[in-house]
Amino acid sequence: MTNKYDVLGIGNAIVDVLTHVDDDFLNNQKLDKGGMMLVSAAEAAKVYENLGQCIECSGGSAANTIAGLASMGSKTSFIGKINEDQLGRVFQHDIRALGANFDTAVLNDGPPTAHCLVLVTPDAERTMCTYLGACVELTENDIDHATVANSNITYLEGYLWDPDEAKNAFRKAIKIAHEEGNKVALSLSDSFCVDRHHQEFVELVKNDVDILFANEDEIKKLYETGDVNDAARQLQEDCDIGAITCGAKGCIVTNNDEIGHVQGRKVGHLVDTTGAGDLFAAGFLHALSNGRSIGECGALGNLVASEVVTHMGARPDIDLKKFIAEFG
Repeated sequence: MTNKYDVLGIGNAIVDVLTHVDDDFLNNQKLDKGGMMLVSAAEAAKVYENLGQCIECSGGSAANTIAGLASMGSKTSFIGKINEDQLGRVFQHDIRALGANFDTAVLNDGPPTAHCLVLVTPDAERTMCTYLGACVELTENDIDHATVANSNITYLEGYLWDPDEAKNAFRKAIKIAHEEGNKVALSLSDSFCVDRHHQEFVELVKNDVDILFANEDEIKKLYETGDVNDAARQLQEDCDIGAITCGAKGCIVTNNDEIGHVQGRKVGHLVDTTGAGDLFAAGFLHALSNGRSIGECGALGNLVASEVVTHMGARPDIDLKKFIAEFG
């Protein structure tokens, strides 16, 4: 029987606040360039008050991937926690407007909807300060058995491994997916995230993950090696399918039979790398859901990622179905 959804995403429901800064601003604020830092509401407010003009748009790593998949025509669903507040209503509207199913119960009190300050430097690198807010309230009760059972792939973001209740929710989703014969995909999300949960991630990847997404820094940190090719060989042993993004160089893809490199696409005007990995995963999973080879999956991931870096924000601002149709 055909499942209702191609991909279910489970992750942080966040509204991004994007702005341009220079390296001096990051130094003055004592922020690690290119990283994602978890901050308190007060710390987020302190950084925010020193920013210039900002753009607000829905975000969250797995949610961005689901948005990209929906834009390409995949059947999608998302599970993530928001508050019944203004930012929560913005997030809810945006993801549903793209055609994704989203019916996680909202909070009526407690912490507000999460938000992330995305600070983009002139080289298009992004540094993120994230206040998790309502995200940390995700529990096992929010994992709908029928939704997971009816999703060919359940896609998890590593960022959500921080709160214990959310970790339990992940484990429940993994168990349901595998009991139903479905696949589990994981994004390592961030090298600092791998640092925080290194041994747990090693065990998770070996025992519970069928499809892994990582960038070069993340995968090298996971396998404690300075050689990305060595990391790729270890990934091939651990997971059925793997994808390592290598920036402008493209990506390395693996399955049980092969390890291959897929050349990156030239970007005319690089603006903001926020969401590049998220949209790469969207392109890859869309191709995989349509029975493509891992090389073709990597190529579509590169293509979609090359579009999102040409504008501010991590969500597609064009119809991706039409965009990829132009390239055959």
